Amino acid sequence: MAARRKEDPAIQTRARRHTLVAQLSGPVRSFLSTEAGSVGLLLAAVVVALVWANSPWSDAYASLWATDASFSVGGASLSMDLGHWVSDGLMAMFFFVIGLEVRYEISVGEMTDRRRVVLPALAGLGGMLIPVLLYLAIAPGGEALQGWGVVIGTDTAFMLGALAIVGPRFVTQLRVFLLAITVIDDIVAVAVIGFVFSETVHLRALLVALVLCVALASLTRLGVWRAAPYVLIVLALWLATLEAGLHASIAGMIGGLLIPAQAPARQAVERAARLFRAFRQSPRADVGLTARRGLKRAVSVNERLQTVLHPWTSYLIVPVFALASAGVDLRGGVLANALTSKVTWAVIVGLVLGKLIGIGAGALLPARLGLGSLPRGVGPGHVLGGGVLSGIGFTVSLLIVGLAFQDPLLRAQATVGVLLAAVISTILGWVTFRLAAALRGETDADLPRTLDRPVDPATDHVRGPDDAPLTLVEYGDYECPFCAHATGVAQELRQGFGDRLRYVYRHLPLPDVHPHAELAARAAVAADAQGRFWEMHDRLFAHPHELEFDDLVAHAVEVGLDIELFLEDLDSEETADRVRADAASAEASGASGAPTFFIGDRRHTGPTDAATLARELETSLAAVGTH
Repeated sequence: MAARRKEDPAIQTRARRHTLVAQLSGPVRSFLSTEAGSVGLLLAAVVVALVWANSPWSDAYASLWATDASFSVGGASLSMDLGHWVSDGLMAMFFFVIGLEVRYEISVGEMTDRRRVVLPALAGLGGMLIPVLLYLAIAPGGEALQGWGVVIGTDTAFMLGALAIVGPRFVTQLRVFLLAITVIDDIVAVAVIGFVFSETVHLRALLVALVLCVALASLTRLGVWRAAPYVLIVLALWLATLEAGLHASIAGMIGGLLIPAQAPARQAVERAARLFRAFRQSPRADVGLTARRGLKRAVSVNERLQTVLHPWTSYLIVPVFALASAGVDLRGGVLANALTSKVTWAVIVGLVLGKLIGIGAGALLPARLGLGSLPRGVGPGHVLGGGVLSGIGFTVSLLIVGLAFQDPLLRAQATVGVLLAAVISTILGWVTFRLAAALRGETDADLPRTLDRPVDPATDHVRGPDDAPLTLVEYGDYECPFCAHATGVAQELRQGFGDRLRYVYRHLPLPDVHPHAELAARAAVAADAQGRFWEMHDRLFAHPHELEFDDLVAHAVEVGLDIELFLEDLDSEETADRVRADAASAEASGASGAPTFFIGDRRHTGPTDAATLARELETSLAAVGTH
């Protein structure tokens, strides 16, 4: 392979179009893992609330949330009971984080490609319109009709957690697709909460809120990179919104939407790297503070705030809200009354059946008409299963229950409906995914099985003759112990098959579990630019616990590289593109983890020991001989 080659533009384009779960943007990966991981706490909070509200200490439960709490500064004070502090205060932060996530997805995330937005947008709209129509068709008149907003939202945390339990094993693309749908749900739900269920609007405070929105949007134009000014203005916006009579959730959502997100500028990243190296060379406090500021400036305020706040909302705020809202006293015939109530069943049918029909029709019909296409590996059965699970409307639904109904009986009936809808949606989702697998064959096998990018000796890392009748392709990660073992397997196979086998190595770093893997992959590519890829490759697998920056420099010295040139290539965009291109081809080929092997152009499933792979190779060779 030629040294110092230029990366193929077609490969760079593919790298930008395809994403594996490990190559998703940091905020998206963090969102998926944190939301799904918080479900246990959420369920525990629901159970505690229900047990407490139906225990001999139920009065203590009610009185706790009715306790007044106030803050005073000088002559100004803000006083609410704990229930309102949760719904108007903590939940405002919850919607602020949602606003940040929505803005990120629109700016640099999944929704930047407008072609990929069409189906989630239509599915999201259908997933709100149909539930509302079904609710209005079933609910009795009077105050009950005000609860139509209960069925519009989806609880992302619950939905992702349920998907992880009852869905197919490899659901990354489905999760991202459903996440894009919930973005639409969240925006509309907050608009409904903020405007429909608000009190009398006070014009002066509303004008103050509008001025604060302008000020918040202006900070980026003024080059403000510190998070504190944004946070202070959002806090003031929250207070102004409360004073204006609007529900505080709208302040959180608008505040998050007005904090921009952008991909790190190359110049800022390089400056941060230089400052970090300066600190390594001179670890003084002042140099460290400068390096820290440089690192912060390289990352947008939006992403930094998400990183800090998202765990708090998922692991504290949402469980506390569940504890405050799910405690329905079901004694004295309340449960029996709820099970025969039209309001309860309007909520259940709206959430479960409405979401199924709305999301299913909103995604599948436009796809059939050619208005968009489902993500790779996602079939119609997967969409219907995800639509059913979207009937878990827990957080937003319970918030709207508290706002829509003044009658305690209607509130209890609607709350029971929301809780039962979550249970029914989970069970029906499991059934839907199993039927999709049995009737349509939509299982994990829906992942692609064919090597997406043919082996090219001019760009791939190849050991063995170019014209060898057998090809073994491995996607690997230098920090993965299984990949290190697989390297020994590959060596054994090369010795056994000799010149009949061509071995190809492609990079699949998994930074969520192996934080040094991506830098190690770049080091191998940088060594490749000097014609020493395999020397660096073997050394990295021989020292899997020595992958820090200094370790990589030491490895480069050991394999005889020009260090100045190595460091330049290590930081280059071409090197990063090469690693991303391999990871993109892994996703497009159905590789869901490392190591993944391909026998020729077909993905291998099953054990990856030398004997099994040898049999597969022999079978492949025999098949070639018969043609």
